Amino acid sequence: MRRIYLDHNATTPLHPEALKAMLPLLERNFGNASSIHYFGREARAALDDARERFANLLGAKPGEIVFTSGGTEADNHAIIGAARAFAGRGRHIIVSSIEHHAVLHAAGYLQKRDGFEVTLLPVGHDGVLPPDDVCRAIRPDTVLVSVMWANNETGTLQPVRDIGGICRERGVLFHTDAVQAFGKAPVSVRDFPVDLLSVSAHKIYGPKGAGALWIRPRLKIDSLVHGGAHENERRAGTENAAGIAGFVRAAEAVVPTIATEDARLRALTERLWQGLDGRIEGVVRNGHATQRVANTLNVSFPGCTSDTLLMSLDLEGVAVSSGSACAVGSLKPSPVLVAMGLGSELANAAVRFSLGASTTAEDVGAVIEIMPPIINRLRSFQGAGQLVRQ
Repeated sequence: MRRIYLDHNATTPLHPEALKAMLPLLERNFGNASSIHYFGREARAALDDARERFANLLGAKPGEIVFTSGGTEADNHAIIGAARAFAGRGRHIIVSSIEHHAVLHAAGYLQKRDGFEVTLLPVGHDGVLPPDDVCRAIRPDTVLVSVMWANNETGTLQPVRDIGGICRERGVLFHTDAVQAFGKAPVSVRDFPVDLLSVSAHKIYGPKGAGALWIRPRLKIDSLVHGGAHENERRAGTENAAGIAGFVRAAEAVVPTIATEDARLRALTERLWQGLDGRIEGVVRNGHATQRVANTLNVSFPGCTSDTLLMSLDLEGVAVSSGSACAVGSLKPSPVLVAMGLGSELANAAVRFSLGASTTAEDVGAVIEIMPPIINRLRSFQGAGQLVRQ
């Protein structure tokens, strides 16, 4: 059976160059980067080199990079660390209603444990948060705003430049979760007014278990992990040198291809949408049609349910998702789609197609052919009638 992987927003295959970069640190240079002997010095040299190279990609300086275990830890560190460090100025946080759980749950933790007040800002039907809404929500006691760069479910890009500019004018810290944007859109801390930025390796063909948090120069936030002086006393724990090396090498391979891949993937997702819309009655596209990362297409199929669609497609060899991989097992509709104003029927009938470097026109064509009979069958089972165009 032909296998088609269209779930790149959940995770990506390891880039061959990333694996190549990791192997020496797994086989020969396996030392602890904090050890002073030869093996430790070799690991430390590799770690320092990776930090400098990654900083260059981000438009930052090496000392501003904190390597983490992934995007979730980076988000938690940014939200909890910044809020606690500036609690003396105020205890009000603003986040968008479509943030990843790594941000929403971290904010909720602060609300429950530390007495912070959290404002959840709604987005429009296109999934975009108006910057003016952020401006109006900022209060004298607001210490942090967190708005993701690109949404993991719809791919919608947020106006981070405008939001960051407002925060800077008002003297409020601005964090952005760039996990789904880095490697797909130009992301530079030199060109955008951000204070904290989170990135994950396995979304850009790097290994799982590695990520990074960029912290603006001279900005001091509380540590999340304690127990050592690692990462310039900002994140305790022996560094995952091999994972970090793979992460950075994957980033170096992906970032130069952003422009060409954007054009290629945008054409493929548009072809996929046009093919589905032309053959299946009543389909609804979720998220902004153009203001999005090129690889992501979120579509609702009324008369079906997401779980049966995913299982049916899996039986045909097609791997997709109904939303965030971190919410697998939940029977509730996507909070992102609900926040965008979709009713429960449409939210519970959504499929996320997220394409990647290996996706071909043939893959997209095959999915266009596979989908109509699946939708027709599922709708007939649920009494929705035969709505697929012949």
